[in-house]
Amino acid sequence: MKQKIAITSLASISPLGNNPDAIWHNYLSEKTLISAQEFNGKEQFVATIPSEIRKEIDELKKSEIKYKALDETVLMAILVSRQAIKNAGWKNGDEFGINIGSSRGATQLFEKHHKEFLETGKTATLASPTTTLGNISSWVAHDLKNNGPEISHSITCSTALHAVLNAVAWLQSGMATKFLVGGSEAPLTAFTIAQMNALKIYATNQEVLQQDGSNNKARNNNEDNCQSEPVEDLFYPCRAFDLTKTKNSMVLGEAASVACLELGENQNALAYIEGIGYATDDIEHNISISDEANCFQKSMKMALQNTSINEVDAVVMHAPGTLKGDTSEYKAIVKIFGKNHPMLTTNKWKVGHTFGASGMLNMELAILMMQHNQFIEVPFAEKQSERKSIKKVLINAVGFGGNAVSILVSKEF
Repeated sequence: MKQKIAITSLASISPLGNNPDAIWHNYLSEKTLISAQEFNGKEQFVATIPSEIRKEIDELKKSEIKYKALDETVLMAILVSRQAIKNAGWKNGDEFGINIGSSRGATQLFEKHHKEFLETGKTATLASPTTTLGNISSWVAHDLKNNGPEISHSITCSTALHAVLNAVAWLQSGMATKFLVGGSEAPLTAFTIAQMNALKIYATNQEVLQQDGSNNKARNNNEDNCQSEPVEDLFYPCRAFDLTKTKNSMVLGEAASVACLELGENQNALAYIEGIGYATDDIEHNISISDEANCFQKSMKMALQNTSINEVDAVVMHAPGTLKGDTSEYKAIVKIFGKNHPMLTTNKWKVGHTFGASGMLNMELAILMMQHNQFIEVPFAEKQSERKSIKKVLINAVGFGGNAVSILVSKEF
C-alpha cells in the first residue's frame, strides 16, 4: 500500500448491541447470543439484535413517510451510518464516498412482495426500487446528503471487506479523501434458513446435542435478544473454530456495520489499515473452497507483503462453523504462519454468520482487542498462548464462490 488508511470511526448493530461498551461487555462473556426461534413451525437457531435496537429501527421507519417502505437492511444501514459519521466528526453534506453492500439484499421485503404476487398476481408499486441491491447505499446517501460517489455491490460473505478494498483504491488514487464502507444483512427469514438447511450446513438441535458435550451444560441465557425461550442445555449451537466437530454448525445472525476511512495519519484514528489482500479460489462447485483455502493463502500473503509474519499478533478468522470452511482456513493459516501462528479467534459462535456484514464485525472485534489489549478467545476451542500485546491483527472473510479478502489493521501509525 502507498499510504496507510485511518479508520476514524466504526459503528454497528448486531446481537452484541450498538455501542462499544455493550459490545465489549458481551465479548467478555462466554455466553453465546444464539437462541432458538420458530420459523414455519420449526425451531431454528438464530442470533437476533436486541429488542431496544429493534425499537430504534421501528422509530426510524415511522420518522419519514419515504422510510416506511424500506427493508430492514436499509434501515439498519442508515442508523449505523448516522452514528459512524457523527463519531468521525463528519457532517451531512460533507464530501465523502459511500460503499455499503449486502449478500442477500432486501431479503425480508423481497419475500413479502413475492408472496403477495403469488397470492394476487400483482405487485406493490414500490416492489422494485425497494428491493434492488443498490437500495442500501443510495438511501444512506439520501439520508446523509453526502457529496461524493455512492457504490453498491454484493460479493456474498466478503461483501463488507470488499467495500474496504474498493474504498482503499479510491483513497489511494486521490479520487476521494473520505469513504464510508460496510455491509448490512437481515437474513432471518424462513426461506433463507431453508436454503442453508438445503445445503446441509446449518446447525440443528440434534447435532448440537451430539457435539456440545458434557462441558457445555449451561443454559443459553439470551432472553433480552429473543422473543422465544432459549433451548435448555444448548450452549454453543455454532461450533465455529471447533476443529474436532463432526457436523456442520453454521447459524445465521443479523447485523449492519460501517467504518469511516480517511487517508493518512489521523489523531482520531481507531486503527490503521496497512495491508490488503484478495483472491478467488478455483472452486469445484458453487459453494466449495479448496482443502487448504488457496484463496486465503493468496489474500493473506498479499496483505502481509510489507509486514513480517512475526509482527501479527492475532487473526480474526472467517470460520463460519462449517466443517470445510473452518478446517480449510486453519490449514491456510498454518501454511502462511507455520505451527507457531498468531492467536486465532472468530465471533460466529457468539453472533452467528451475518453474511455480507460479517467482515466488518470481524474488523470491529480486531479494533476492540487492540484498544483493550485483550484477546477474545473461542471458549470451546483449544487454549492458545496469549501474547503480551495486540498491535496488529489480520482479518479474514470469504464467501460462496471463494472470494477471499484479508486486511491487516494496526494500532499505531
